[in-house]
Amino acid sequence: MARGHLRVYLGAAPGVGKTYRMLEEGHRRAARGTDVVIGFVECHGRPQTEALVHGLEVIARRAVSYRGAMFTELDVDAVLARRPEVALVDELAHANVPGSRHAKRWQDVQLLLDAGITVITTVNIEHLESLNDVVAAITGVPQQQTLPDAVVRAAEQVELVDMAPEALRRRMAHGNVYSPEKVDAALGNYFRVGNLTALREAALLWLADKVDTELGRYRADHRIDATWETRERVVVALTGGGEGDTLIRRAARIAARSRGADLVAVHVARTDGLADADPAHLARQRLLVEGLGGVYRQVVGTDVATALLDFARGVNATQLVLGASRRGRLAQLLSRGVGVTTTAESGPIDVHLVTHEQVKRGRRGGFPPTHGLSPRRRLAGLTLAGAGLPLLTAALAASRDTLGLSSIIPLYLVAVVAVALVGGIWPAVAAAIASFLTLNWYFTPPLRRWIIAEPENLLALLVFLIVAAAVSTVVDLAARRTSEAARARAEAETLSTLAGSVLRGERPLTAMLDQLRDTFHLDAVTLLERDPDTPDSPDLNRLPAAWRVVAAVGGEASRTPTDGDTDVLVEHTYSLVLRGHAPTAADRRVLEAFAAQTAVALRQERLAERAATAEPLAEVDRVRTALLRAVSHDLRTPLAAAKAAVGSLRSRDVVFADADREELLATADESLDRLGRLVDNLLDMSRLQAGALGVHPQPVSAAEIVPRAVDDLGPPGAAVTIHFPDDLPEAHADPDLVERILVNLLSNALRHSPPDRPPAVTVSAHGGHLEIRVIDHGPGIPDTHRDQIFLPFQRLGDTDNATGVGLGLALARGLAEAMGGTLNPDSTPGGGLTMVLSLPAATRCAHVPGDPA
Repeated sequence: MARGHLRVYLGAAPGVGKTYRMLEEGHRRAARGTDVVIGFVECHGRPQTEALVHGLEVIARRAVSYRGAMFTELDVDAVLARRPEVALVDELAHANVPGSRHAKRWQDVQLLLDAGITVITTVNIEHLESLNDVVAAITGVPQQQTLPDAVVRAAEQVELVDMAPEALRRRMAHGNVYSPEKVDAALGNYFRVGNLTALREAALLWLADKVDTELGRYRADHRIDATWETRERVVVALTGGGEGDTLIRRAARIAARSRGADLVAVHVARTDGLADADPAHLARQRLLVEGLGGVYRQVVGTDVATALLDFARGVNATQLVLGASRRGRLAQLLSRGVGVTTTAESGPIDVHLVTHEQVKRGRRGGFPPTHGLSPRRRLAGLTLAGAGLPLLTAALAASRDTLGLSSIIPLYLVAVVAVALVGGIWPAVAAAIASFLTLNWYFTPPLRRWIIAEPENLLALLVFLIVAAAVSTVVDLAARRTSEAARARAEAETLSTLAGSVLRGERPLTAMLDQLRDTFHLDAVTLLERDPDTPDSPDLNRLPAAWRVVAAVGGEASRTPTDGDTDVLVEHTYSLVLRGHAPTAADRRVLEAFAAQTAVALRQERLAERAATAEPLAEVDRVRTALLRAVSHDLRTPLAAAKAAVGSLRSRDVVFADADREELLATADESLDRLGRLVDNLLDMSRLQAGALGVHPQPVSAAEIVPRAVDDLGPPGAAVTIHFPDDLPEAHADPDLVERILVNLLSNALRHSPPDRPPAVTVSAHGGHLEIRVIDHGPGIPDTHRDQIFLPFQRLGDTDNATGVGLGLALARGLAEAMGGTLNPDSTPGGGLTMVLSLPAATRCAHVPGDPA
């Protein structure tokens, strides 16, 4: 059975018309004779959307009972039994009520697709998992109902339902999205122009990325190597030299001028590991690329030009930035080089050759030496040639009459190869010339004369000289490559060990300096920081006052860069001073990599210290601000209201009717009660933190305490619904404290519940505990923020000072724990927050903290 197709209407925000477009598509397909049904559609009371439901077959929803409430969900089994060609399923990211076949609606949709049913659905950009935190930062409203991006990316069709922010706000103002009483709040919060513009851009970028991925897959499937200039992408090639900074900045300017093109930096590492890239330069340049908004990549290839062009074509690059050749004129005559080769074979990719300060200066001086053998080995080769050739000549001279020239020449060739193996190219070349002359003098007629009579002898000697020189060159090149490969491997192992020690160490900077000291067998390593107020001078490196010791390992710390055997300057601010012995020039590149990483490690340590210092200060500032807000507004407001009412009653200029007098007295009484509750909360919180709160537990009936808490809320409490069975056990708790907890929880629930869905209270018994659940259907709180709501003076998501000092939930949890109970948040099915108050049942005779046993 073929799998069904998935079509997704993606919207930047609620109200852009996703469901409307889905229903229109359903009518269009039904008109063509396709079997279309509505599996689940949420019209949100919008008349235009509800009108489109008519004319299409609707599969009845499945009713689900959960904790005393009824909910309706997509009936997957009914849709499967009906087996239509196309099913319309709204709100792909919806979380199903517990007890459903799947936890998420997108899992229901996957089941329909597996059954061969094509599904048309809708989703907002805010529900994509990868953008959930981004949307929350933009709008200030976190979304709990999310789905993996891969579900939407796997869709055969994703269509963006777009609408300008101003047009969407006009739709809302006309009542086409929300009911009139919700419009003003929505326009002033979630649906601000800035929010909608940012969400629209996020949706466009996400969809553009999916289109780019699909284009790459299509090009790969059809083996299309030609560049399609659908999107500007600038690739800059880095060699690992100092000129890379110039190239990156130039490429960034090109990308900025090309309508914000993508910037990609790439370094091609040779497969033999013998490239001349400097790790320190590459580490710094990677940070520079990422700081400019680009990405860094590294590929491996035998031929740099070919690997570079393959990468550029693979990412569909439109422009390629290269540095002008650093080689000399003679080297350019002998070989075209990477730049010329890349330009000649780039095809439709535009190539920019950028000049820089390293042009025609050759390779940098920090490279490994051009020879692969030590001076001692070369001296040994010369010694072998000087002693071995006379001995070989003396031995062969005695057999001159029995051995021909064709037999003697290979023996001298063996001697030359032996010299090449021991001493390298130059001793071998000297041995080859000496062997040529010796063969001419002792073994080629006429003997002991620099004359060769026979042409074939001359040819044989010339061939010998050429072969000996060629073999010596190959042997020396192999030895040099072996030495360079060993050095490259050692450097790689050193840097790998460095990275591991930094990751495992508690203090990365100290671990790095220790690793440097052990690697190069140094006595001491010191990192110095230059005083920024010290002016530049020729004697700067000799002034102790100009430098400060940041970190040191080993022996006595150096006070200036000149105190050690060598120093490495890092970013003109730091100096890494080494004491023990001077490293070789070949070790310099690894030292520079160490030095670059020490600067990064130092910044990380300082950022961590600043964060650790700032965190308690921020906490103190938050509490101070909250207290000031409480005093300035939450305490002063009821005082002002009471004072105004009493002042009006005392006025002799106005004669109040009895009803007005009673209203003013009620206002004063209500304001003073509110003030009293605020003061009581502050005092109780201080008692809780000091462990001095008095708790008097006794058997408590939920049937008595819950209605009493609802009555304490006044007129707003009339909307609260209460559900509990008749056979509930009593709780072992302090009735006054339980009542205060419930009042705080219900006040929060009323504040955040929509008008048409008031809070509900349910009571049940589980495992020796009595659970009281306060359920609201408001915006809810994400799991990552749930612990924050119990912090003192915390009003998560509230910006209006009229909501109180933020002690309600903190005090409620503290009171619950003081009675041996718990207070924990949970998600309300369909959206919202449920606060679960768990108290020990009276039958347990539980021991409560503070209550004598």
